[in-house]
Amino acid sequence: QVQLVESGGGLVQAGGSLRLSCAASGSIASINSMGWYRQAPGKQRELVASITSGSRTNYVDSVKGRFTISRDNAKITLYLQMNSLKPEDTAVYYCNADGFFGAAFRSWGQGTQVTVSS
Repeated sequence: QVQLVESGGGLVQAGGSLRLSCAASGSIASINSMGWYRQAPGKQRELVASITSGSRTNYVDSVKGRFTISRDNAKITLYLQMNSLKPEDTAVYYCNADGFFGAAFRSWGQGTQVTVSS
């Protein structure tokens, strides 16, 4: 129903910044909320930040004050501005969309690698 493609990952030194983007296509009007998850090697995937259709945001404690999630009004592109990056932020970052189109759905992007060197 919704296809997601992430971009913007890469290698950065500790203290640096990166901006991730997630382009959505398909039944974007059916999206209720979107978010960014990450998965580090040997760890479970965790929610980093989310934003609802009403623009209410939520962040995991470890990124509060450093990361900002935003979305354009047409819900076509989701962003994650990551500042003051730390080595522990190293992970594959996944874009996510939850919505309803005849039935509830959850869509995932393919992921983008973020590596923070110390």
